[in-house]
Amino acid sequence: MSMNFSVVLEALNQASAFELFRLRVAINRKLDDPQWTHAIRSRLHVGQEIDYFSSTDNTVRRARIDELRRKQAAVTDLGDGRRWLVDFFTINVDGMDVQVREQVAKGLGRNEVMVGETLGFTDRDGHERSGSVQRLNDKTVTLQVGHQQWRVAYQLLHRVVDSIPGMAVDLPQQISLPLPTES
Repeated sequence: MSMNFSVVLEALNQASAFELFRLRVAINRKLDDPQWTHAIRSRLHVGQEIDYFSSTDNTVRRARIDELRRKQAAVTDLGDGRRWLVDFFTINVDGMDVQVREQVAKGLGRNEVMVGETLGFTDRDGHERSGSVQRLNDKTVTLQVGHQQWRVAYQLLHRVVDSIPGMAVDLPQQISLPLPTES
């Protein structure tokens, strides 16, 4: 069974701060339950390649297990070679789709953006810019656009299909397309 995170987030947007806190306490208790820890640990072994969710980068990362501890695994991240301790509950042992698709009025939601992803925005001068996400802030994203860093609000961001990082493009106000002629 897979959860629809978009529906859950929509419901959470209606909750008060106290309700969210109470839910966090309940979730933390559930995650600390030895039954969950044992169930996950029993499916892991040293040398196994796994996917884990990095809350810092808001993305799933690939790693190899170097050591199993009581509640955590010591892993080597296959992307950057760095060693990390990750809680068992961050490991996606079932290979579930964990993509969050928020329903936002405009732009992208905070939970949809990942460090390292290429995103675009239109600057104040009307230039279309794109760059790599360096950091996720509370209200903005830090993008590396060429040799400059930009802090851009989430609601101003959009997905980029194809881009040359750092390039600025003037967008025409109107586009005229030639009409087909009959021959």
